[in-house]
Amino acid sequence: MAQVDNLLKYQQEDSKLLKIEQETAGSDERKNFVQTKAFLNKASEKLDALEAKALELGGILEKLNGQYKEICETLNDFENLDELVDGGADISFYKKNVLQLTERLKSIRQEISSLTKSIKDSDEEYQTLKKKVISAQKQYPEYAEAYKKFKAGKEEEMLAVKEELEKLSKNIDADIMARYQAKRSERIFPILCAVKGGRCSKCGTELSLVGKEKIETGAAYECDNCHRFLYKE
Repeated sequence: MAQVDNLLKYQQEDSKLLKIEQETAGSDERKNFVQTKAFLNKASEKLDALEAKALELGGILEKLNGQYKEICETLNDFENLDELVDGGADISFYKKNVLQLTERLKSIRQEISSLTKSIKDSDEEYQTLKKKVISAQKQYPEYAEAYKKFKAGKEEEMLAVKEELEKLSKNIDADIMARYQAKRSERIFPILCAVKGGRCSKCGTELSLVGKEKIETGAAYECDNCHRFLYKE
């Protein structure tokens, strides 16, 4: 049972390390730092995208304005329609062209209106995001320093626990220790659980006959379901 006792001592100390890790990961200092950093990284890409979009929309608007101007100039040519008719021109041809040009002019006017709104909305989104970025840039150094200090304090605590874990690991079989660390990296905790009523106290799976025999001898045995190490109290 010495191996089990040593593992239990190790796990008890390891739970202190896990608690410190969780406190660090869930701290306001880390959340503020990580969230602000992530926002600035994404915001930079977003601002670039909005600038590119503005250039694209501006180009399209310029093109539409050019088309609108051309059609207006063409329609001006039809102001002398009476003279063309007097000269023997086919009036139905000119009326058809005027109608087509007028419809196209109306369509372009609608496109310009819609595009102008898109440009305005895009600009407002850009300006709003830019203000948020400026605010975040001012806060970031403060958050980074606060997290750095908090993390430094926790690292001192972690170092003391890790030193104790190193001592305790020397009394545990190397293969068992490697399997323990593998489970730890998979965020399985606790890793060592008691057997109660012939079942794993963590997931409730009943032990096989082989498993019960090994537990009686004090050998390291893994639950068939949750794969935690089991022991008999």
